[in-house]
Amino acid sequence: MPSNSVEGTWDLIVSTPIGKIEAVAELRNQDGVLTGFAHGAGETVPLTDIVLDGDRLTWKQAITKPLRLNLAFTVAVDGDTMTGTSRAGRLPGSKVTGHRRVARAGSEHRP
Repeated sequence: MPSNSVEGTWDLIVSTPIGKIEAVAELRNQDGVLTGFAHGAGETVPLTDIVLDGDRLTWKQAITKPLRLNLAFTVAVDGDTMTGTSRAGRLPGSKVTGHRRVARAGSEHRP
């Protein structure tokens, strides 16, 4: 995996004014294009407009729980960690931290 790869499963914590929200982001490279989904609050949503520029990763996602919001993420990726912000429209940005899950030897499953 290249050093600038963001592929994998990421455990995220978004620190919002209403408390910390835990989510999982899955990022994959399909034919040279980054794709992904986020899981949290009982729903799974697609990630859109995913762009990796050096160590800067951005994406958008629409959620319906706990509120209906369109979120825009901007994070810096350093190895297996990411830090940055998530913004919902004009609301203040929320701090985002994430850690990539490390696959255990022999536990990786590929369809």
